Amino acid sequence: MRVWIFLAALLVLGGCGYAPAAYYAKNVLGESVSTEVVISMEDPQNTVIIKDAVDMAVITKFRTKLAPKESAETHIKISIDSVTFSPLRYDINGYVVTYRTTVMMKFERTRADERKNYFTRGIYDFAIEPNAIITDQARYQAISQGAEKGIDAFVAQVAAQGASSK
Repeated sequence: MRVWIFLAALLVLGGCGYAPAAYYAKNVLGESVSTEVVISMEDPQNTVIIKDAVDMAVITKFRTKLAPKESAETHIKISIDSVTFSPLRYDINGYVVTYRTTVMMKFERTRADERKNYFTRGIYDFAIEPNAIITDQARYQAISQGAEKGIDAFVAQVAAQGASSK
């Protein structure tokens, strides 16, 4: 029974011209990509998180390979514009119990003589104990998750650009 459902889904998706986002993104990025993350003086330890997340997205979501800048078809330069923590929810005593992390990112894509900027926002909500401070681990996790969502937004923008250029 599962085989028939899978085949039916495959037929429907194949019949309507469906193509994954990576297919459209390759039209914009090419086969090889190099990445560079600008180190934030305000938050240097999170630069490594974002570099790793971007490299993972290049491999898994764009289905392209990482290459040195000199030999890559496309170069992506990423910078964090801002990271903010905002109280989102309070308990009955007025203590903050949920925060929202917003990570604003800028991506500069360069391919041949073409340069395009993309701006994304990644949001991540997390809970803390009432009357507690945000621990370094919670902060690290929140920025990491927010950055991943910002990277996903960049992936969507590139795929949409690739789909519209077809």
